[in-house]
Amino acid sequence: MPVQKPIIIIGAGMAGLACATWLHRAGRSVVVLDSASAVGGRVRTDVTPEGFRLDRGFQVLQTNYPEARRIFDYGALNLKAFRSGAVIRLENGQETTLVNPLQQPLSAFSALSSPIGSLTDKLRIVSLVRHVLKYTPEELLARPATDTLTFLRRYGWSERMIDSFFRPFFGGVYLDRDLSTASNFFEFIFQQFVTGEAAIPALGIQQLPEQLAARLPEGSIRLSTPVAGIVDGTQVRLVSGQVLEASAVVLATDGLAALRLLAGRSGNPDDSASTQAASFHTAARLTTCTYFATEGGHSPGRNDKLLRLNACSGALAHNLSFPSDVSGAYAPAGRALVSVSTHGERSLSEAEIVTGLREELAAWYGPAARQWQHLRSYRIAAALPVYLAGQPVRQPLKLADGLYRCGDWAAYPSLNAALATGREVAEALLA
Repeated sequence: MPVQKPIIIIGAGMAGLACATWLHRAGRSVVVLDSASAVGGRVRTDVTPEGFRLDRGFQVLQTNYPEARRIFDYGALNLKAFRSGAVIRLENGQETTLVNPLQQPLSAFSALSSPIGSLTDKLRIVSLVRHVLKYTPEELLARPATDTLTFLRRYGWSERMIDSFFRPFFGGVYLDRDLSTASNFFEFIFQQFVTGEAAIPALGIQQLPEQLAARLPEGSIRLSTPVAGIVDGTQVRLVSGQVLEASAVVLATDGLAALRLLAGRSGNPDDSASTQAASFHTAARLTTCTYFATEGGHSPGRNDKLLRLNACSGALAHNLSFPSDVSGAYAPAGRALVSVSTHGERSLSEAEIVTGLREELAAWYGPAARQWQHLRSYRIAAALPVYLAGQPVRQPLKLADGLYRCGDWAAYPSLNAALATGREVAEALLA
């Protein structure tokens, strides 16, 4: 009996690993190829010589994501949750603390203690909570969409409420302070914050892909193995010149990388893969994550486990967190880790951004912030795919016979989409 050729998955990010996991569970042979030195794609953690754990960009796991609950062992991940809420710095420099703003909106947006929005604004939060809880996540994503800003204005929120709460909070979630992202995705994300927690694995966000990779047979993941292209249907050519035979090929890369891999595909130039490739979405959101370390045993975050959001327009520091307050393993003893996110393109060098951030943070935490140790900066050019009103919640995952794609680039910008498309491609192959 001839040996069945493996299914080759190009990309060891979350979508590719999810696809491989479901195929392996069903008894199919898989080979996962990636040019990087470790699994995870955008979901990576670096450990410094001093013992700081630096996630490549501020990333959290929404614990109620349907696909995450389906595939991860939460207990083994030893999840550590942020508190639901945030400390918001307003345009006038005043800070206000909102605890459980979406889970307990009336108490969080107290008319006496919170200067954010009117009482009517706060009651509309209650209304939206009730609205999103009537639907499944899939039903919310399928709803007709406009852009998020138009949705919020039509719902009746004041500009003050939008600028002081929705822009810093949800603009930070999808790296889009203009709130141009599709409103059906906003409704989906809003529901996730209402029903779940934002958490990180105790040892860093890379524990997510590492957990999936550990379930695959030894040798099935080939790292530091760049792929040159796909030729003659289900043949994969490596940069080394080696050609691998597959029973099927899955592109688990971003949109631009998928287009490059398909460019050298021989055979019928009018095949369905070429037609589908023309509709690939490749636009992406950019973010820069800057890490600082503090001295002494006291964290500037006061161990409250709350995010810091900046409502000030034009600032470099858009949102701030203290990961070591949430999980002590993120920093060595006696030190605190500070994560600062700056969204969008900036015509500044890394040194200029670091200097600017220190000045802004000194206004928050005093002159000592100017002396915080700069550990590392990550400029992530393709942090999230752009998802606008009118884009389909699913692009076609089958490109041609024996050729598929998966990833949030084929859907909407989230870990849930990456995992879901990976599972759906596996189910299509098994069928």
